Amino acid sequence: MELHWWSIEVFDGPRLSAARWQDSHGNALVEAAVTHGAYDWAWHRHSWGVLFEIAFRTDERFTDFRALPAVRAALDAVPDPINGLLVYPGRGGSSGRVQPRRPLPKAGAGAAPIPVEPERTELRLGPTLPPVTTSGVIAA
Repeated sequence: MELHWWSIEVFDGPRLSAARWQDSHGNALVEAAVTHGAYDWAWHRHSWGVLFEIAFRTDERFTDFRALPAVRAALDAVPDPINGLLVYPGRGGSSGRVQPRRPLPKAGAGAAPIPVEPERTELRLGPTLPPVTTSGVIAA
């Protein structure tokens, strides 16, 4: 049997942690998932927030689950409404990876070169034609 996994990642917000969000909305999400055909699910707590992995037999079941009012209300109430929610197909978080990925160090400092200010050049304007008039100006 092939399962279609989906991941819902919720990040901590400035005033509320994702763990508190899970405490408030986790039961409603699991209940909605079970009553709408979820085959398996798992919660994972991380230092950055929580991850809810859910498996359905078809992707259409997830679409129906995602459209439920209880699910929409829970996802609308995430701690950081701007950058605090990711919903995507597949398993999320570390995806079972035991060792964290360690990118190779960059050559040199790994940064852009320091900007150099251009040399200052001094310009002098030449006389104008016709000459500037001083009509009506009285010297003080």
